[in-house]
Amino acid sequence: MADYEDIHYPIEKPSLVEVLKLRMYEMGLTQASLASLLGMNPSKISEILSGKSEPTLKQARNISTTLNIPPAVVLGI
Repeated sequence: MADYEDIHYPIEKPSLVEVLKLRMYEMGLTQASLASLLGMNPSKISEILSGKSEPTLKQARNISTTLNIPPAVVLGI
């Protein structure tokens, strides 16, 4: 049964954008409050959430530790 589901209904790894949006929802955060929490520029958060930009390594580490998101998800590996 699991093989059938793996073949016909594979579950892909979530993207950083998807995980960030979920975490924002769970924590009741807006983009502005997320930027404040992470100590980042709101425009940078907007670029990351729109997929136009990737966080720097320092920002990725901060996102991972502050929001409790696995580093592999933040780094996209």
